[in-house]
Amino acid sequence: MDYLTVALAKGRLAELAMDIFSDIGMDCSEMKEKTRKLIFTNEEKKMKFILVKASDVPTYVEHGAADIGIVGKDTLLEESRNIYEMVDMGFGKCMMAVCGPKELKGKYDKITNLRVASKYTHIAEKFFNEEKGMTVELIKLNGSVELAPLVGLSDVIVDIVETGKTLRENGLDVLEEVYPLSARFVVNKVSMKMEKERIMDIVEKFKERVEG
Repeated sequence: MDYLTVALAKGRLAELAMDIFSDIGMDCSEMKEKTRKLIFTNEEKKMKFILVKASDVPTYVEHGAADIGIVGKDTLLEESRNIYEMVDMGFGKCMMAVCGPKELKGKYDKITNLRVASKYTHIAEKFFNEEKGMTVELIKLNGSVELAPLVGLSDVIVDIVETGKTLRENGLDVLEEVYPLSARFVVNKVSMKMEKERIMDIVEKFKERVEG
């Protein structure tokens, strides 16, 4: 039997996913130990687990280096990879939103040549072009995007919002929700054909666990 490889996004999503794998009898507790190892193997279940940067999970899955991945919906929307999205995991819940100064609430989309700063430029572009019918100037940032409207780099930002605390502390607010987000269980399309029974067994167990 071949190994099934699972790519997990480093951090909290990986920890929550590991708990579920353990609950359904696929122990991966070794991953929780502090180590420099990159691949963890469960010989009994013929499973391999790899910890990778969140933005790389869809790449590993699309190219078949991993059969299964667990990653946030924000990464899937931004990366736009050709993979199956099987289960909404229900954790890691937050939202992608347009944020900016409170006084722009209900008015920001009237600004001509709106400048939008974001780490998620593909998501922002799609939202403004397709949902709002607007052409905007997109500014790619990798750091604290909240700073952009405060120093005049942009009018608004598109970013992930969990509690909104950072926004409020910087005098900003959610102006409009773009997409609800949470962790997703994704599968490589070829793997789904070749290992359908094994993968669907895991998918069903995850669904039961998530919906239970």
